[in-house]
Amino acid sequence: MIGGISMETRRIWEIDLLRAAAIVLMTAFHIVYDLNVFLGWNIVWTKGFWFWVQKSSALIFIFISGISSGLGSKPVKRGLLVLGLGLGISAVTYFALGDEYIRFGILHFLGVCMLLSPALRKLPSWALTLLALVVACLAQPVEGMRVSTFWLLPLGLRYPGFITADYYPLIPYLAVFILGIIAYKLLYFQRRSLFNFQVQSKIITGLSRNSLLIYVVHQPFILGLILLYKHLG
Repeated sequence: MIGGISMETRRIWEIDLLRAAAIVLMTAFHIVYDLNVFLGWNIVWTKGFWFWVQKSSALIFIFISGISSGLGSKPVKRGLLVLGLGLGISAVTYFALGDEYIRFGILHFLGVCMLLSPALRKLPSWALTLLALVVACLAQPVEGMRVSTFWLLPLGLRYPGFITADYYPLIPYLAVFILGIIAYKLLYFQRRSLFNFQVQSKIITGLSRNSLLIYVVHQPFILGLILLYKHLG
């Protein structure tokens, strides 16, 4: 059942719905991406509709993660898990994608944000709002800067010739995570839905509850099907 108060027995249905929507958008984008890269289908994903499908799914994930940082327990433990999965993806893509391997993708980003969340949640809403504005305002200057080291990639500072398949630096995306924390403080501090009705869907609940697992396994699964199709064809 979706739409309740206790995170153990009942869930906040609108958060589950948004997270499930992000999963669907992300999966659809990766299908298109793989068809383009591995089968040569002429589908433009670097701009236009599919670009915004990708960005929308990531922004929803980040915002919901900010809200959930106040709803869940053991954020540091979960952050270390997510960051570890991100590092695992870095290792796999290093061999699979070469120079385009993922250094600081969405899982790296979310893992770091979860580790920062206990400190961020201690700040008042006005301070969080100011911090989000500062991070957002730094986006354009940082975008145009180049450095000679890869160690600053998490901050958004890239070195010349940097390419990657997935990149979500703290500047500017930390601002979206902070907005999620603000939403928790203002809207979800009582840990219950904002609506006086419930939406019941095992599919939505399942997608939301297993979103991390789906994120990790969906791309190898899709790629496996495409490579099988290519082999049989």
